Amino acid sequence: MPDFSIEDRFADKIIAGVDEAGRGPWAGPVVAGAVIIDRDLISDELILGLDDSKKLKPKMRENLFELLHQCAVIGVGIADVAEIDEKNILQATMLAMGRAVENLNAPPTVALVDGNRQPKLDCQTQCVVRGDGISLSIAAASIVAKVTRDRIMAGLAQKHPGYGWETNQGYGTKAHREGLQKLGITKHHRKSFAPIRAIIEKNR
Repeated sequence: MPDFSIEDRFADKIIAGVDEAGRGPWAGPVVAGAVIIDRDLISDELILGLDDSKKLKPKMRENLFELLHQCAVIGVGIADVAEIDEKNILQATMLAMGRAVENLNAPPTVALVDGNRQPKLDCQTQCVVRGDGISLSIAAASIVAKVTRDRIMAGLAQKHPGYGWETNQGYGTKAHREGLQKLGITKHHRKSFAPIRAIIEKNR
């Protein structure tokens, strides 16, 4: 379970956890979250509940997301499909992370970033591999990124029914593949991703 062990290494620093959601899907933006937790305000429910967002059920993620607003400064950054196709998914992810940190009302002095790639930030940065299962700050950021992106995809699903985005969030599931066969691609599909590119080339 994640805790504040890594955060404790940075005495008297303002620490933000940073994580992303949506690198793998065939459609939709990539979203990053940045979270600065006030340790004097965080509840036991959050300390015990926060974890890698992928390990948690949607209802739990939503509950933790709402609780975070009571004890944390939160920033969200988004890189859209056009940026993903133009820059590639890795660079778009770094861009989203940078925007998430920029959108924090309180600038951090240290950013703990999930993974092994370091975005360009105006503060000290430390990458933490599998950090969402180690650091409470990164786990909180993973919740923010995941819940925000899931809500975006649910909204897009209403505008573009038939792909199952309300449940698959744009990943390449059977429902999504069948939707592509029946309906074709939308402006929200990542044309640089191989499965979508193959459809485009087939229809030329």
